[in-house]
Amino acid sequence: MFAALYGELTPHPWRDQDSGTDAYSLFHDRSQAMGWLHDIHTATRKTVTGRETRQAGAAGLWTMNDAGQEHLYPDPGLPLAVWFQVGMEPVPTERPLPVQPFLRCAGDAAARIGTLQLQAVQLLLPVDGLDAASRPEPDLMPSLENAEWFGDRDPQSATSVQLRLDSGNVSSIRSAAPHMRKQLTRLEQDVFVCESYSLAEQDSLPVQPPFADRFWNGPPRHQASFHGTLAEWSLDALGWLGGLLADLSAWSGVTTPLLLTASRAGETGSG
Repeated sequence: MFAALYGELTPHPWRDQDSGTDAYSLFHDRSQAMGWLHDIHTATRKTVTGRETRQAGAAGLWTMNDAGQEHLYPDPGLPLAVWFQVGMEPVPTERPLPVQPFLRCAGDAAARIGTLQLQAVQLLLPVDGLDAASRPEPDLMPSLENAEWFGDRDPQSATSVQLRLDSGNVSSIRSAAPHMRKQLTRLEQDVFVCESYSLAEQDSLPVQPPFADRFWNGPPRHQASFHGTLAEWSLDALGWLGGLLADLSAWSGVTTPLLLTASRAGETGSG
């Protein structure tokens, strides 16, 4: 799973730039502190009879892979603040893809670096790792159980957003989108109210992902866009929505990674 946060990241004036901590170490430490880091490994210790090898560490949601603040391309479309990449552990059928804690951890790490004015989020969702046959029906999807978290909020926080899902070289998202839109309008949740969707082809992504096409199923080629109102413009709400969209897309027949780009309506000038 991959997340890129776009926007202006103003470094804290009090932060020691030579402290040795970076995006990777900050994300690692926060993951470990929250119990999200999968760290099962083999450890060897001395005993009175010799050496003993055993399993150590704790189970978690992901393993560390990489992180940084540099973009692969010189003109990504928006300023890249920071990105994170993790390896996914198997997702139990009764749990959503852990996009919500992933983005929460990413936001906490970014907040240690500086103050972020978030303009867009890009997620690579490993939908291919979800077994659609064993996942619950849409009405019982595990994300819905957590929707009430956003119920007690400031009504003024509602934000108009645009979402673009791209399935790369495979066209599956285009046939799945109508089914996804139908479910979004009927499910009992108001975290994301879908108002319209479109299969119109666009020349390019509004924000260029900071990784090469070979990293997933690229290049971006087949997409569906959804427009609607999100309960709040936050990594928390975007993470919840990412988990729901991953389940809905898998249920609708998508079996490849999906690139999700989310921004406030008009933020990227992509219509």
